[in-house]
Amino acid sequence: MDKYIIKGNKRLKGSIKISGSKNAALPLISAAILTSGVTRLHNVPDLKDISTMLKVIEVLGAKYNFNTEKNELEIDATTIKTHIAPYELVKTMRASIYVLGPLLARIGKANVSLPGGCAIGPRPVNLHTSAMEKLGAKIKFEDGFIKARARKLKGSEIIFEKISVGATANAIMAAVLAHGTTVIKNAALEPEIEELIKFLNKMGAKISGENTDTITIKGVNKLKPIKYKVMPDRIEAGTYLIAGIITHSKITLIDVVAEHIEALIKELERMGVKLLIKNNSITIKKTKNLNSIDIKTMPYPGFPTDLQAPITPLLAVTKGISVVNETIFENRFMHIPELNRMGADIEINNNIAIIRGGKKLTGTTVMASDLRAGAALVIAGLAAAHETVIERIYHIDRGYEKLEEKLRNIGANIQRISGGK
Repeated sequence: MDKYIIKGNKRLKGSIKISGSKNAALPLISAAILTSGVTRLHNVPDLKDISTMLKVIEVLGAKYNFNTEKNELEIDATTIKTHIAPYELVKTMRASIYVLGPLLARIGKANVSLPGGCAIGPRPVNLHTSAMEKLGAKIKFEDGFIKARARKLKGSEIIFEKISVGATANAIMAAVLAHGTTVIKNAALEPEIEELIKFLNKMGAKISGENTDTITIKGVNKLKPIKYKVMPDRIEAGTYLIAGIITHSKITLIDVVAEHIEALIKELERMGVKLLIKNNSITIKKTKNLNSIDIKTMPYPGFPTDLQAPITPLLAVTKGISVVNETIFENRFMHIPELNRMGADIEINNNIAIIRGGKKLTGTTVMASDLRAGAALVIAGLAAAHETVIERIYHIDRGYEKLEEKLRNIGANIQRISGGK
């Protein structure tokens, strides 16, 4: 397996262009199977998760052409040959469940293997399946598969007992071709949901209520293929922003939507970080004499759980005691034992991490346990004295496009070593 070797404790300088959003692109790829013809997506990141989703829709019968140099993707879903999304693919990425709603809407049946993905705690599929049942589908769980059937989905009222980005997206995609009107209450507010709504409306859907927790969908008979540019990745932007701050660097992020990471920006400013925010860029101006803070992860527009791990090493080197309360996922502190091995002083008490800051990090060999934990270790390695070796970086490849190249371009000493060397 590949690994990173980082020689840290070095200031960085320059600019980083933020890639297209992985978490926005995945449902858009799934939504493309709602219509025949060629859908063209621009600014699609070249990532392992994107590759997996493309393999899933290819198995279903769609054809695609992905120009990874230009980040341009063409999907032709004129023919859907099967309704089965197999375990071999779905086990590697939870977002594969996004094909459930589109398959039901398009051909009235779907067999989707129960999903896998990062081991950050249980994420049950009941919110997805109950939404499909509200729309008239019959659901069975057999042989490790979700087996769903519906002659024609019918509009209904869906009230989520818990906010879920994935279930909201699946319900929207299922409802756009349903007969009648669907109202989704307690819907997720994440920018990726707004992006999906914009995409579907451009295809001919009739969806209103974006940026609210109540979404109304008037079903239509068909959708048309379109061209669409995927929005920038807010989690990637937040990760590089934190990396610049922890290394006391003056870097600029380009192609970023500051509004999408407003919760992070507010916390960084509370710490004392000075930022220059323009239309589509953020520049770090001041990173010294920072204050400790307390953070509680919440659904959007609250502090994102995906940035909880990346900000932890910054809090570990900042003087004072910080408290991080993780309310979204269990088991999302797996990066903390590795950070402690690098010199951090962090205590875990159930879903709360108590960080005694002001520590100097020292490089050692650590292991990425999931996508965002891996990003946290990269950030720690950039700030640490001596050499840090990060193993199992295939987790990082799932969500960060050309990470080592982008960091080297601003002066980081980071190398990818292949498993064969």
